[in-house]
Amino acid sequence: MGKISYYTEEGLNRLKAELNDLKTKGRADIARQIAEARDKGDLSENAEYDAAKDAQGLLEMKISKLEEIVSNARLLDESSIDTSQVSVLSTVKIKNRKNGMEVTYTLVSEEEADLKQGKISVGSPIGKGLLGKKVGDTTEIRVPAGLLEFEVLEIGR
Repeated sequence: MGKISYYTEEGLNRLKAELNDLKTKGRADIARQIAEARDKGDLSENAEYDAAKDAQGLLEMKISKLEEIVSNARLLDESSIDTSQVSVLSTVKIKNRKNGMEVTYTLVSEEEADLKQGKISVGSPIGKGLLGKKVGDTTEIRVPAGLLEFEVLEIGR
């Protein structure tokens, strides 16, 4: 059994749409490529056929991985999120104690993480360091740039 991950409705729907697209359009495209390559003659010396079969293998591997992720996905009820401490789907405003910079992040699953939208993974160093913290707590988090100290200013949804 795979690792259970928690998703927003939007994130889970996006995963399911990608899986459906790979199963329908992706498989159809690969089948067409294989058929075209097969029509070109001798398969023992046909690089296009080999490339198409390799692409088919990679596609099936990606479909299998996505199927596992979707089967182990759990939908989070955003209305039941406890805002007294940081958890998955919490929106957290933190302050870097060293330079005073304030940032706001939403903690999401790994597949939904998008730094441009302010969504960080609960599995990232900052995400792990913030889980379970309450407003006013400070935490030291080891990141690639070194050790950073953050203070939790606000927790919301």
